[in-house]
Amino acid sequence: NVDHPVQPKLAQAIHLSVTSDLCVTPLGLERDADLQLLLVGGELLKVRSSSWKKNRFYKLQEDCTTMWHESHRTFKRNQTFSIDEIESVRKGRQSEGLQKHTEAHVEDRCFSIIFKGRRRNLDLIATSAEEARQWVNGLEKIISNMKKLNSHWIFNCMRKADKNKDNKMTLKELKHFLRQINIEVDDMYAEVLFAKCDKSNSGSLEGPEIKHFYDLLIYREEIDVIYGKYATTGEQMSVKDLLNFLLNEQREVATMEDAVRLIERYELDDSAKQKNHMTKDGFLMYLHQEEGSIFNPAHKEVFQDMSQPINHYFISSSHNTYLMEDQLKGHSSTEAYIKALMKSCRCVELDCWDGAHGEPIIYHGHTLTSKVLFKDVIKAIKEYAFKTSEYPVILSLENHCTLEQQKLMAKHMISILGSALLTSPLEDQMPTAFPSPQDLKGRFIVKGKRLNKLDAVFSNTSPGVEEDCVSEEDEAAETSNSKTDSNGQKAKKSKIKLAKQLSDLVIYCRSVHFSGFEHAKDNQAFYEMSSFKESKAVNLAETAGKTLCSVTLSRIYPAGSRTDSSNYNPVPLWNAGCQIVALNFQTPSKEMDLNQGRFRSNGVSGYFLKPDFQRYPGTEFDPTTLTKGPWLKRKTFHIMVISAQQLPKLNKDKCKSIVDPLVKVEIDGVPADTCSKETRSIENNGFNPMWNETFQFDIQVPELALVRFLVEDYDSTSQNDLIGQYCLPLTSLQNGYRHVPLLTKHGDVIPSAGLFVHLMLLDAK
Repeated sequence: NVDHPVQPKLAQAIHLSVTSDLCVTPLGLERDADLQLLLVGGELLKVRSSSWKKNRFYKLQEDCTTMWHESHRTFKRNQTFSIDEIESVRKGRQSEGLQKHTEAHVEDRCFSIIFKGRRRNLDLIATSAEEARQWVNGLEKIISNMKKLNSHWIFNCMRKADKNKDNKMTLKELKHFLRQINIEVDDMYAEVLFAKCDKSNSGSLEGPEIKHFYDLLIYREEIDVIYGKYATTGEQMSVKDLLNFLLNEQREVATMEDAVRLIERYELDDSAKQKNHMTKDGFLMYLHQEEGSIFNPAHKEVFQDMSQPINHYFISSSHNTYLMEDQLKGHSSTEAYIKALMKSCRCVELDCWDGAHGEPIIYHGHTLTSKVLFKDVIKAIKEYAFKTSEYPVILSLENHCTLEQQKLMAKHMISILGSALLTSPLEDQMPTAFPSPQDLKGRFIVKGKRLNKLDAVFSNTSPGVEEDCVSEEDEAAETSNSKTDSNGQKAKKSKIKLAKQLSDLVIYCRSVHFSGFEHAKDNQAFYEMSSFKESKAVNLAETAGKTLCSVTLSRIYPAGSRTDSSNYNPVPLWNAGCQIVALNFQTPSKEMDLNQGRFRSNGVSGYFLKPDFQRYPGTEFDPTTLTKGPWLKRKTFHIMVISAQQLPKLNKDKCKSIVDPLVKVEIDGVPADTCSKETRSIENNGFNPMWNETFQFDIQVPELALVRFLVEDYDSTSQNDLIGQYCLPLTSLQNGYRHVPLLTKHGDVIPSAGLFVHLMLLDAK
């Protein structure tokens, strides 16, 4: 069926207006004043430093997906960037650059474009507050609109392929377009496709002929097969047919009312909707929405019990949060904190040192990394801590400051964070357990050294010493202990003086040195926690897994040798029950994919409730041996990798560079469950490759398992290149026919791209 009738209604449903000039215009925004300002364009003051502020012209191009801006570079006079590259738009002086290089009186004229990945922010000043508001609102509307689209990318490629801008496509332009969308076709096939659409025999396609060509492209045979199997009412799905599909294929606990709701929400044909029928268009729409996604929509919200003590949760955590790059000469920035917090990181690290003019600073001590003011970091944390998650943020202090600057640190935290800073226990008497994330919503908890035990808060005795010596934090001590004296002996652990003002802010997370499990059991209070470098933690996880699981609260950090800010595998540490497994958030890696996958569930809250067998002292769970116990809930995971859609080109500079995609499916969990399987590669097709390959995984401990999908460009002579990835907890996936979104290495959604799979997670026989 070459006359596949998807596009007019599908385009309407995804808010596209398809015109003969191959332009994409967001529906509902054609007369929007904010959008019109962007399309007309205007001069904005670009800010790079206090001395570099220059007027540049900016304009949204007619495709509404690309921004053009003037450049005075000799070899690059005109530049563009895609709206897809924008992570967010901030109104006001909300970037490090604008705060540093502009005055407070221009606050209402300022805004910043924040890009995905490591691209530098674009800091701009409009001529008026109203103009700044329109730029911000217009960009946010376009970004929001594009996030809803599934096929704007194809139209954009069509527009680019129309080289002479005559609103027609010749055979040559058609071939160029196919390469743009990642399809390599031989000349004969291209000519057949062209001739089938060129009804006018004019030698070029225009108007309805381009529409026909597009319909042929988006036709999906696998959807036809699935739909045809269940559509028994005049080639349409009745509400009963849809319910049968939901029950038998999707394995959902669904009712007739659920099927009616889906028809009302996604059916595009009014006459079909009146009969409670679903057409193929509506069925495809449903499969592309969250109900048809691999990720259980119920887990997009907080669904776990948040009233347990905080040490019963895995907590999303960052190491040396201030760094944007490596550990030796990388840039320190408040932006790094903002990015981590917006990814729901709930434990951030602050390495504090004496700074000039009496102001404490944050940087990686004794290196060439740049410095950022402590108070600026606290201001950024205050502003962005609870935008993604409302649950508590732990401020992990590594304190190297003198007493006077410590007192100023305490003063800054108290004055900036205000009542959100936890300065005393929640209870009126000495607590015996941690409060819960629910109890601590919107609060900041300081982790660091404390001069005395917490029960001193409730004693009627004198306040105690104003200052005293304490040992360095374990991470700082690791660096110190790696040094040797003139006799070749390891240096003794150094001590620092600690001010009472800073000490008193440490309530529930007092840092103590780990001196062995028996010592911790006999001497460590519930609120005292230890930090372990990765090698020690991994060794303990392998040799004393069930004992490590019983430690009240533990933090793991990367080895000091990881000067490139690389990461270690967090999974074995989660298996061992470690709560705060700190990673270098600035470094794209499999390890960060796993971290984002672990915390994608439970409303992206940054807290994920540990399985019950990891939550209580005396557990017999050992991830390395897996003796019989309640953790063994054996499952069989069946998966068919069916197809992919609209995979991006990796080398956009080479017009004939087409990807050869393959798909890897990985299980990361306890050692017995960890496994990887992959499809064959498909040559020269990134647009609609089809595999139909089936795999089976036997899972022993599903509550600790993560599923990671990896799409790569196969290369027989070198390492495969990443096209996209997606990771989620095994317990958060939905059975049946599902679409899998794909993310870049930085964790950003790749518009329009995805996998189509069939999944079945069953109790093992």
